[in-house]
Amino acid sequence: MPVPPFITALRAHVGHDLLWLPGVTGVVLDDAGRLLLGRRADNGLWALISGILEPGEEPAHGLVREIAEETGVRAEVVALTSVSSGDRVTYPNGDVSQYLDLTFLCRHVDGEAFVADDESTEVGWFALEALPGRITASSRSRLAAALAYREDPTAGPAFAR
Repeated sequence: MPVPPFITALRAHVGHDLLWLPGVTGVVLDDAGRLLLGRRADNGLWALISGILEPGEEPAHGLVREIAEETGVRAEVVALTSVSSGDRVTYPNGDVSQYLDLTFLCRHVDGEAFVADDESTEVGWFALEALPGRITASSRSRLAAALAYREDPTAGPAFAR
């Protein structure tokens, strides 16, 4: 997985110490109700499309960028569906990060899904009733929150209370 240049610059100052980073995740549905997923190159699990925001980047804009960069799909952000904090992650090189995730429900606008970078080994559309078995736990949780929001938008985004 490529490391954004701003994180490489931060690491030059903080070493392997914990970095708190803003992340975004997309629950991208097409007109047939299928879900866009990517099989992660680092662990082989299927996951929702996600990424790290650049400094000062608006979350919805950053997510649209990430979806296009990773899958070739152009999406439109519909709504914020959840806000969550993940567990600390220690990478093989010793770097430690923790992510604040903003998950958005998105609509497919156009573009065929394909592996557009080295973060995924496969990408594809899946019926909600026929999702692959090996999906990351965080993706399952974020997907559940997005689908709950879609059922009842008046409840607002999910977050720890």
